[in-house]
Amino acid sequence: MKTNQPYPEEFKIEAVQPITQRGHKVAEVSARIGVSQHSLYKWIKAYGQPSEQRQAQSSQAEELRLLKAELRRVTEERDIPKKGRRVLRQAIRVRYAFIKAHEDQHSVRRMCRCLKVHPSSGYDAWKLQPPSARAKDDQRLLGLLKQAWLESGGVYGYRKLTLDMRDLGESCGKHRVARLLKLERLRSQTGYRRRPGVRGGQPAVVAPNHLQRQFTTAQPNQSWVTDITYIRTHEGWLYLAILVDLFSRQVVGWSMSSRIDTTLVLDALLMALWRRQPQHPVTVHSDQGCQFTGHEWQRFLRDHNLVSSMSRRGNCHDNAVAESFFQLPKRERVRRQIYATRSQARADIFNCIEMFYNPKRRHGTAGNTSPVEFERRHSQRLTGV
Repeated sequence: MKTNQPYPEEFKIEAVQPITQRGHKVAEVSARIGVSQHSLYKWIKAYGQPSEQRQAQSSQAEELRLLKAELRRVTEERDIPKKGRRVLRQAIRVRYAFIKAHEDQHSVRRMCRCLKVHPSSGYDAWKLQPPSARAKDDQRLLGLLKQAWLESGGVYGYRKLTLDMRDLGESCGKHRVARLLKLERLRSQTGYRRRPGVRGGQPAVVAPNHLQRQFTTAQPNQSWVTDITYIRTHEGWLYLAILVDLFSRQVVGWSMSSRIDTTLVLDALLMALWRRQPQHPVTVHSDQGCQFTGHEWQRFLRDHNLVSSMSRRGNCHDNAVAESFFQLPKRERVRRQIYATRSQARADIFNCIEMFYNPKRRHGTAGNTSPVEFERRHSQRLTGV
């Protein structure tokens, strides 16, 4: 087996998308996906858009942003009650805070009349009263919480945000964090209904279940789990195959295609092999889908010193780790939108896996750290560094 395998073309194309289309820095993308900046610049030259086209798109986006900002300003100045409707039933201090936040845009007396508060004996007196030390600290902490919530893509709840705050050195309890998030109407992304599976014909090859629901391992590259899911776009289905290392729950291989065939899962497995380069046999656990029970898949496993393991037919619990991963991007990304093209969906899923889930997203099984950080700490313990 070769030790220096080239990066797949699919990985290169998706790796330059955050830089050329969403404005990420090359150094940031390089640090997150573990690829040198030199390689990224070569990939941008080969697969990125022409500079003239990028400049034209940037100019159009800036013009559109300015037009939207102007329309938003005119709309707000035209209809104060529509803006203040959310605070009409709130406490008096909340209405005062709304007026103070907008007094540079509208008449204070007009806003006080709309929100049913007295301008002189009420609002002016409130402005002269300094906020308490606790209120000032709440505002400071709320700013940190908003930043952490936005960096998570709007998916973290008060538990994980509390851990983020403690990593920053803040001594705050989870109930205080929950109260502040509730006041700002910030909440975690929850709930996603999964479509039921459909039974097929008889599989060609069925491997024994070597995993036996042992979803924890002592070392990396002992057991990988794999599965396939589908994502709806206006162009049709986009199929996603992944391999997850049970040690840290890191997605070590993935592939996306408009066809759900053996090539899809083999490409994902190839990515896992060149990324991890295991030196010992690895158990690869899957369900009994036709992509995994075919002779081509089984032959590839044997040729690369991989051990096939399969769940019982129709039993999703035997492959629960892969199923658990799929509900994350579907709940936190796919559910929020309908992709216009498969290319748009591919870029978003790549961003979810390589830019957020692997390097940043906290995982309970990984000690509430990211999978990459969990493996880094494990390596430090082994080397004594």
